[in-house]
Amino acid sequence: MMADEIAPLRDQINALIERNRYLEAQNLQLRQEAQLFRNQIQSLKERDRDEKSMLAKKLHASSLASNCTFKEKQLLPDNYNLNSKQKVLRLEPKAKEPRVPKPPPSLKQLQATQNVKIDCSQAPPPPPPPPLSSKLQGGGPLKSVRRVPEVVELYRILTRKEGKVDAKTGSVGIPVAMNPREMIGEIENRSAYVLAIKSDVESQGEFINFLAKEVDKAAYKDMADVESFVKWLDEELSYLVDERAVLKHFSHWPEKKADTMREAACSYRDLKNLESEVASFHDDPTVIASVALKRVQALQDKLEHGVHNIERVRDSTSKRYRDFKIPWEWMLDTGIVSQIKLGSLKLVRIYMNRVVSALKCEQFLDDEDLVLNGARFAFRVHQFVGGFDEGSRRAFQELKMLASK
Repeated sequence: MMADEIAPLRDQINALIERNRYLEAQNLQLRQEAQLFRNQIQSLKERDRDEKSMLAKKLHASSLASNCTFKEKQLLPDNYNLNSKQKVLRLEPKAKEPRVPKPPPSLKQLQATQNVKIDCSQAPPPPPPPPLSSKLQGGGPLKSVRRVPEVVELYRILTRKEGKVDAKTGSVGIPVAMNPREMIGEIENRSAYVLAIKSDVESQGEFINFLAKEVDKAAYKDMADVESFVKWLDEELSYLVDERAVLKHFSHWPEKKADTMREAACSYRDLKNLESEVASFHDDPTVIASVALKRVQALQDKLEHGVHNIERVRDSTSKRYRDFKIPWEWMLDTGIVSQIKLGSLKLVRIYMNRVVSALKCEQFLDDEDLVLNGARFAFRVHQFVGGFDEGSRRAFQELKMLASK
């Protein structure tokens, strides 16, 4: 009889000991984060103090320079006068040598087409481009994805039970503060800056004409070539004192095509970085569950944001890309977007497995909130991808079993 009464007490004590260990680990994690924030605040304060000191010194030096100039003018005789040519020579920077551009990167995709001339009268008309589609295609990496109605059903049951409604929150843009040092520097160097632009316009005409021809004739079938070309173009244009200010004096500069190529390369590179980030992401079992779940959610936010940005402008952007002979098929759901959505299935498996493990170990006070968060995240990824694969379905079934208890 006594043993029957002691056994439940022993189990409760063991559970409390485990819970205490978990809370101690969480407390240590929070203390480390707090110390990190304190160090960052101290570093920002020191940086702000240094910037204020430098600004004060610059203002003081500027004031002294203006006073010295005034005194020098007072010491000059009344009949002393500099002619305008001498004044201009004092401000005018040393003229740069004409830039000899490096050759553009080789285009491996176009070597065959450049060496073979096709007789237009004998060649059949090219096939029309495939239609753009905002929905998932039947084949491709996502062919094993199937919709799971139970995900939506569990999510609705839990949210109705808890009386909680998800609300989408948008990020509010923070205006970038202007740097006082940059403003002062621009005012002080304005005359020399304008003369440097004029010098580039007069001396770099042949160099800019060469770049314009390369941009005009650029045509690609692979985004890797676009990235290489844009990198080369940016390196060449960095020779100019101010790219925009100089190029606006050349009416034949293909500004729209150059900007579109940069836009395409940047968007493609962002998606490739997201694909690499989610592919290399792994769950660290030594990290406490609450922190691990937040990391998964943050990465999912980035994936959805990147895909939604592409889907929002895909129809209009792909037409411009075709007009400028820039690859655009990578924007379709059968391209890199499908790889990113497969990465989301990896994240939802990690998330649900973490929730299940936490529920089994009784690491959370409010198990209902944890189950609700798991169901909410599962529903979110299910709608984003368009379904679950086999691994995600198994993880969801285990979560559903614990939620029904």
